[in-house]
Amino acid sequence: MQLGELKPATEKIQRRRVGRGIGSGLGKTSGKGHKGQKARSGGGVRRGFEGGQTPLYRRLPKRGFTNIHAKNYVEITLTMLNKSKATEVTAETLLEEGIISKINDGIVVLGTGSLDKKLTVKAKRFTKTAAEKIEAVGGKIEVI
Repeated sequence: MQLGELKPATEKIQRRRVGRGIGSGLGKTSGKGHKGQKARSGGGVRRGFEGGQTPLYRRLPKRGFTNIHAKNYVEITLTMLNKSKATEVTAETLLEEGIISKINDGIVVLGTGSLDKKLTVKAKRFTKTAAEKIEAVGGKIEVI
């Protein structure tokens, strides 16, 4: 170690000690001012409180809902299927090749783009155009 390589130690921030005399700058009222709700022990109001006025989160209308039974499919296009090296394409093979990042509730094949090679595709759903294009090239579709 050289003299020029010395670095100061990391600064240790001490916690604020309140109510320890007037000389500390945080004596007497301990930085809370005089009286009032915020000066009291356990004082203050909860999040969203607006002084008794009906808070914003209660005034705004609640809209819509989330369908807990909805299926979340990963969409695959025919152009993406062209990148696959496997002859039998499943969700697992697409995941291994890095074409998709997750499987969720299965894959749905969309008819966007064109297919150049003969493939056997296994998926949860196919659009009509996707099914026609795969079979036109000589491939097979299998609904899982």
